[in-house]
Amino acid sequence: MGDMEVELKLFIHPRDIASFKKHPLLKKYAQSVPVVQEQVGIYFDTDTHELRKSDAGLRVRQAAKVWTQTLKAGGEVGSGLHQRHEWESVVHRAEPDLYALRKLIDVRGAWDDLLSSPKFVARLHPIFTTTISRTIWQLQLPSGSEIECVLDQGNISHADRHDAVSEIELELKSGKPAHLFDFALALLKKVPLRIENLSKAERGYILHAQEKHGAVKAGNLQLSRKMTINQAFEVIVENCFRQIQANAPGVIAGNSMEHLHQMRIGLRRLRSALKLFQELIVLPEELQLELEWLSDAISAARDWDVLASKTLESIKTEAVDKELAEVKKAAQEKAAALHKHAAAAVGSVRYTRLVLSFARWLLGSEWRETLPQLKGKDLRKRLKMFSQDMLEKDQQRLKKRGRQLKDADASTRHRVRIAAKKMRYNTEFFQSLYPSNETKEYVAALANLQDGLGWLNDVAVGEELLLQIEKDQFGLSGIGGFIRGYLAARAEEDERKVRKLWKKFKAKQLPG
Repeated sequence: MGDMEVELKLFIHPRDIASFKKHPLLKKYAQSVPVVQEQVGIYFDTDTHELRKSDAGLRVRQAAKVWTQTLKAGGEVGSGLHQRHEWESVVHRAEPDLYALRKLIDVRGAWDDLLSSPKFVARLHPIFTTTISRTIWQLQLPSGSEIECVLDQGNISHADRHDAVSEIELELKSGKPAHLFDFALALLKKVPLRIENLSKAERGYILHAQEKHGAVKAGNLQLSRKMTINQAFEVIVENCFRQIQANAPGVIAGNSMEHLHQMRIGLRRLRSALKLFQELIVLPEELQLELEWLSDAISAARDWDVLASKTLESIKTEAVDKELAEVKKAAQEKAAALHKHAAAAVGSVRYTRLVLSFARWLLGSEWRETLPQLKGKDLRKRLKMFSQDMLEKDQQRLKKRGRQLKDADASTRHRVRIAAKKMRYNTEFFQSLYPSNETKEYVAALANLQDGLGWLNDVAVGEELLLQIEKDQFGLSGIGGFIRGYLAARAEEDERKVRKLWKKFKAKQLPG
């Protein structure tokens, strides 16, 4: 029978490996001396990555002169915690034995159908390899949980392309997943580490296809009316946190506007979700403060990105092209500097500690103990009532603020935009509980309203940023004044459009 692999992956810089090997916790909890293995892994798929598209990976690995085939499939990755179904068996050479593998599979999926297809088998071939020096410690924690701690150093290779590997894997052999995070947080006190959400297989596919790891939008979110409130909370919050983490590598790279934008959206969705449930479940204050720190660290860069790439690009006149180009350049330089600041924040030990601590809290039992003492059917019924109640409150708040849109100033429009954004996120969280057509139309109307208000907010923020440019570069004050006047004139027309979008939204009925 296949196992569900549960492991936490952490990047470690090569310069810190010597310190890690001397870490007192390894010596304290190790059940024996560490074992060193030299491993060669060969990953198989078709040129069109059919296995990958079916959410599976197939590897044949040699360690200590023994070849083992492994199929990993399904599962999920969140907060660095990798949970995948895993089946493996010994093979006699450096290629998979699909007949033996099919007999092991006890969780069905698209991968099972592929392995049974003669056409697929004919197209299967090696696509990349890993060459790894692996050091293994078998640990037993005071809690009784058993963890296999692995240090991997080596390379992923395809043709003449290579990607270095330097990572720690903490695999749970027995006990609670939360103990993985406890141990990782303890390691972090002496050795700087970073969450690694990409597996070696995912990195190998990126290398094989010569593709970049693209920005990740919010994933599909499915709730069931049979869920309890705490189950819905976990699914929603984990969905938001996964979006944040999935975009972290792109933000660390320091030059991707879209990764930073999607990470910011993930943070906003997370904060909206936490507020949605705050009457029942309260995030510890120290974690709230750390989320605010992270939000501040990436928001400034996004504001300058919008000014440089969107707001200024909307100005259509040839009369001041040269001067406008100088303002764009100044905004781009400011954005680039703030991207470096955001990259440093997301690549820091503080960020890693936040991710591990938040995941530990989400997996822990403390917040569940504060839930109302309801049982079985009552708690399930409560989810349906809870979602409807929350959405009705959101709608009342939005309609109350929306009535002030006529002759509204920037501050009032900002309040309406925040209410619309919160309403949209929360409706999307519960979308799968309601008839799809009704919900799609309602969310679409909300999205259009939010976009219209968002543009006006971009203009208001842009005006403030332009004043900063003029202060830093006095020679640009003339063109800065022209741009602000141009945008103000545009805003008057756009305000009328927003009021029309508001009327369209008001006509929509809340899904129910």
